[in-house]
Amino acid sequence: MEFRKSRKSDIKEIINIIEEAQNYFKENNIDQWQDGYPNEESIINDIESGESYVLLKDNKIIATAYLSFGGEKDYDIIYDGRWISNEDYAVVHRVAVSSNIKGSGVADDLFKHIEKICLENNINHIRIDTHRHNKSMQRFLSKNKFEYCGVIYLKDQSERIAFEKILRKKTI
Repeated sequence: MEFRKSRKSDIKEIINIIEEAQNYFKENNIDQWQDGYPNEESIINDIESGESYVLLKDNKIIATAYLSFGGEKDYDIIYDGRWISNEDYAVVHRVAVSSNIKGSGVADDLFKHIEKICLENNINHIRIDTHRHNKSMQRFLSKNKFEYCGVIYLKDQSERIAFEKILRKKTI
């Protein structure tokens, strides 16, 4: 498998995977990504900022994610809990895996690559959020040692539950 930054030529395949995820959410009554977001414009912005990544198998995109080291304004205030640390962190958003291979460990592979990039950039914490009803993502996060931290609200006041993972503890 190959993991790399997304290119503009990847947009169609990325959008197809995003649309599969949107359909999955709709079929499972999960009110996430049901308002036309993420869309082509947001993916183009991610690519142009160098924060969009894809995982390929046999030259076909099978998963996508956004990875940023610039912080997340929506994470400034957390309710009903607290973040694990106040250290620099990476933010992961817009994770989607092709519906053809869901459940085959592809998300695990995707996150192994994300974690490697974080460590290469001396970032030891990853934060992520998901919809309260997105149980499959919550199971994935728990299985991969993300800890529940509390509740955050997006710009549009949508509630999300927030998680953080420590990749490597700092030594003094």
